[in-house]
Amino acid sequence: MKVHTDGVLLGAWAAISASKLILDIGTGTGVIALQLAQRNEQAMIDAIDIDEAACAQASENFAQSNWHSRLRVMHTSLQQMQEDKKYDAMVSNPPYFINDLKANSPTKNVAKHGVALSYQELLIGINRLLTARGKAFIAIPQFNLSVIANIARQQQLYITQRAEVIAVSGKSPYLALVQLERTEKEVPVSVIQIQDEQGNYTPQYKQLTKDFYLKF
Repeated sequence: MKVHTDGVLLGAWAAISASKLILDIGTGTGVIALQLAQRNEQAMIDAIDIDEAACAQASENFAQSNWHSRLRVMHTSLQQMQEDKKYDAMVSNPPYFINDLKANSPTKNVAKHGVALSYQELLIGINRLLTARGKAFIAIPQFNLSVIANIARQQQLYITQRAEVIAVSGKSPYLALVQLERTEKEVPVSVIQIQDEQGNYTPQYKQLTKDFYLKF
């Protein structure tokens, strides 16, 4: 399975320094969970995925990391998670493309579309398992920002911070990183540019992700 820039950005951007119990929804390779474990030396991190092969790969990656004692992978869906514990931070990189044409591969459909977990189900699950003062962090296509904001509001969750991600300087944002909380606040908006017009990684992107890339 591939490691995508979107996931690395989310794992680097999410404000989890004070979190003690974190849930990574749709962990895939486990890269976001590993980033969070690296950034927060105290947090216990649960990672879930409905794909058995993904769970096996994440489990192997966790076992070989320095933080294996604080990482746990579970082969389950968000909908099936029990409410026996609440999380003070939740992260998810669901690359859903609502109403887009779907691929022929069922695995790709589950990974790239709202097939197994719609935005509404995601936000319902977050509302159900997030602590009263907890925060959730999601990476979504920029054009779905208003969709997720409206669905979140239905669950009494509100965007309280947002970053617009631009792939190449001069282009329009393609990705939004959003922070959700239970209290409505003024929303600060930042911009992250990955590459300049010459295709070089920007100092801003390097600074944000340098702890996770050997090339930086």
